[in-house]
Amino acid sequence: MTAGQSVPAPALSAEQIHRTYGTGSSAVHACRGVSMSVYPGELLVVRGRSGSGKTTLLNCIGGLDEPDSGTVYLDGRDLTALSEDERVALRQTQLGFVFQSFGLISILSAAENVEVPMRLIGLPTAERRTRVEELLDLVGLADHHHQRPSELSGGQQQRVGLARALANRPRVLIADEPTGQLDSVTAGTMMDLISDLVHTQRVAAVVSTHDPLMIERADRLMELHDGVLLRDTELSPGVR
Repeated sequence: MTAGQSVPAPALSAEQIHRTYGTGSSAVHACRGVSMSVYPGELLVVRGRSGSGKTTLLNCIGGLDEPDSGTVYLDGRDLTALSEDERVALRQTQLGFVFQSFGLISILSAAENVEVPMRLIGLPTAERRTRVEELLDLVGLADHHHQRPSELSGGQQQRVGLARALANRPRVLIADEPTGQLDSVTAGTMMDLISDLVHTQRVAAVVSTHDPLMIERADRLMELHDGVLLRDTELSPGVR
């Protein structure tokens, strides 16, 4: 950033997120005062071993879970102060989710899976069809509209999941171990695709992983250990 330029506002930020499961001696402190932010056009990778708190953090910042304390801001709105109905509406329009398990509906085609989020917010049929075509082309599946998940490879299924996550043009993409079920070559291709989309479409992305190779695609790296933020390092200065 050059002198005189204003500092951009984060697309999403969180302050002092605490989340504990259970009570007493069996309590698991999944997040312990974690603060973070992610900006438009930035790929933030959250690294940590299984049980480090990655999924809990992503669920809290994505409105899928409520922190015990702390605040989450999406475009300046306090997610933790909204009702469940308001959070659902925000998730449908402002947030896109990619899951390790793909999460596709088995009886629907690739195109129909991508179309689901647009149906939920009531987009007109013609607009939905145009958007589906754009997205499947964007993720390299222009020739797979009518195939069901069982007819697609793991990498292709995850690409459908990514297209579905982008269906309603979210401000923030949240991906929890999106390459966890993919081989190393396919995983690298998937992360390259996410990185390209983040930088060309100015989406803010938070991606959790335990794979050190994923750091190569990150603009910024957060490292969690036992629910504690160990470091937050900018790897690509000037992305904002």
